Amino acid sequence: MVNRDLLALKLAELHDRVERVRVNAPSALEELRSDRDALDLVAFNLMLAVQTCSDVASHIIADEGWPVAKTLGDGFARLAEFGVIQLETARALQRAVGLRNVVAHGYAALDVARCFEAAHTGLTELSDFAQQVSRWATHSTIPGS
Repeated sequence: MVNRDLLALKLAELHDRVERVRVNAPSALEELRSDRDALDLVAFNLMLAVQTCSDVASHIIADEGWPVAKTLGDGFARLAEFGVIQLETARALQRAVGLRNVVAHGYAALDVARCFEAAHTGLTELSDFAQQVSRWATHSTIPGS
């Protein structure tokens, strides 16, 4: 059974990261390009938000005893497979792992346009993830459900 206290902490952390992106993301792409501090704050909080989603996936998979996911993206697919999140949400988060990897590991220069788009449209997907996980956790803890 999923540790609800840990899940609640992780979802609160996700909410905080999403809000930090909202507060720090300029309304225009060129503003984000020209403001290195804003770009750092937005990219870093997006990375941590995706990492938090991955942590949630890993905890649920482990707590439920489901087959281990081999990659971060596979963790989201596993949640969709077991009905925790919608397939559309899993796919969106699998794409988000790429941005997370670029920020976390510095694989290449950060694509500011991609970061801007994630800060303005990707936040909905992160919020959808949190809502779907919360809904699943609420229903999965009811005996006989």
